[in-house]
Amino acid sequence: MSNSDEADMVHKETPAVEALVRDESSRKRFFAMVGGAGAAGAFGIFLAACGGNDNKDKTATQSQTQTRTQPTSSGTSQFGQGDLGILNYALTLEYLEADFYRKAAASGMLKGKALDVAKRFGEEEQQHVDALRATVKQLGGTPASKPKSKFPLTDQSSILTLAATVENLGAAAYLGQAANIKNKQVLAAALSIHTVEGRHAAALNTVIGKNVTPDGAFAEPASADEVLKQVKPFIVS
Repeated sequence: MSNSDEADMVHKETPAVEALVRDESSRKRFFAMVGGAGAAGAFGIFLAACGGNDNKDKTATQSQTQTRTQPTSSGTSQFGQGDLGILNYALTLEYLEADFYRKAAASGMLKGKALDVAKRFGEEEQQHVDALRATVKQLGGTPASKPKSKFPLTDQSSILTLAATVENLGAAAYLGQAANIKNKQVLAAALSIHTVEGRHAAALNTVIGKNVTPDGAFAEPASADEVLKQVKPFIVS
């Protein structure tokens, strides 16, 4: 059995973030998967925000985790077990985001650049939906059903504010599940989508006069329970 085969066996039940920290060869393959050298810097930030560590910094990280509320995957179990549950949880959020932008664009309340942005962001969220559905099927699961949604779409200002809230929440949701993901391909997809959600959030934060980086140098994760509680008002059934 090759070293890589042995490593893959060890990592099957190990969170992907932890496996990547331990195994340099896996890390290199992962970076190639998500975009090469630029991904290394993104992964470093992602890892720091997730509370990941290596043995050299174990004591420091333990100290940090005592002052930070760590997200859990408990809220994703209603969508399935393990990575499939996390994927279907993410898919449910993406359904809502794509639907929000579609309805906002069709509301007649958005004009000019705001309308263009809503359409473009909506198309990107729909691509996330399509990718997540395909990944769930690839892993042998059944994609979550699309929930019916309802959003307050009263004027352009409130729609943009809600869009910023939704995107910031989406970025925090992906970050909150990173340390729970076992499959490195799923982690790569989550990292890629998380980055786009963060860019959407930053753009919208600027538009509404909010701090581009409201959490400071490191983004704050959110647990599934926290996220689902915040999106519940928008779900009709």
